[in-house]
Amino acid sequence: MFELGEIDQPLLVFGGPYSNFAATAAMQARAQQLGIDASRVICTGDVVAYCAEPCETVDLIRDWGIHVVMGNCEESLAYSEDDCGCGFEPGSECSLLAVTWYDYANRRISPEQRQWMRKLPRRIDFSMAARDFCVVHASLDSINEFVFASGDHAARQAQVRAAGVDAVIGGHSGIPFGQKLGDRYWLNSGVIGMPANDGGSHGWYLLLQPTGTAVEASWHRLVYDHVASRESTIAAGMVAYGEALSTGLWPGIDVLSETEARQSGQSLDLPPLQIEPAAAIPGQKAC
Repeated sequence: MFELGEIDQPLLVFGGPYSNFAATAAMQARAQQLGIDASRVICTGDVVAYCAEPCETVDLIRDWGIHVVMGNCEESLAYSEDDCGCGFEPGSECSLLAVTWYDYANRRISPEQRQWMRKLPRRIDFSMAARDFCVVHASLDSINEFVFASGDHAARQAQVRAAGVDAVIGGHSGIPFGQKLGDRYWLNSGVIGMPANDGGSHGWYLLLQPTGTAVEASWHRLVYDHVASRESTIAAGMVAYGEALSTGLWPGIDVLSETEARQSGQSLDLPPLQIEPAAAIPGQKAC
């Protein structure tokens, strides 16, 4: 766990660079345009995955100097595991597709980059406008749990309350959303290295901004040169993922719930969400 303390200016959160160098460079440029320095940027992990520039993307993230949560891909690559640890069902389409990109990345990541991955925190905590936030890769219970908007609200609320925070921010599942769960909140930042299965060639990121009486969470599209990433990814042998960068549709949807599967190709409408303070839990404080 790593604690950032109190943040009194806008903070940017994004997930899944996924070895997509062009998208990551665009995210860095956007942060600079917004006047958000590296100390107020958090990546929810999976810096390396489906696309063709794993080493270059890791180097860009490290040179940028932002905060990074360990994702399942960092966990697996750090120790040269046999697979990505993404949580795919054995024999599923996603699991079979992962063999190619993971082998590609695992053969390229350097020992020094693996050492960096091993040192990443699994949680990053901060406060904003007297609200406490906890950033994880997937969920508080698991580094590779697929958490979608249609999932078990009561279970997520219990996780947030058990952590003693107002809101949890995750990534991993790749589809951004924000929900009020009783007196708590669950946010997914979205990812930048792949579309959100929403039919667009863009990624998504999350901005948090103190408003005086609340924290406003807002989601934004990241438009970048997806054609360059598509061509390099296809040339590297990850054809299905390269095509997905243009079509905006995932090559495999077996990780999706029935609700999210039905929404494939539908444009996302994500209105801002106001994060209000939760009721205090006796004897607990932010994780």
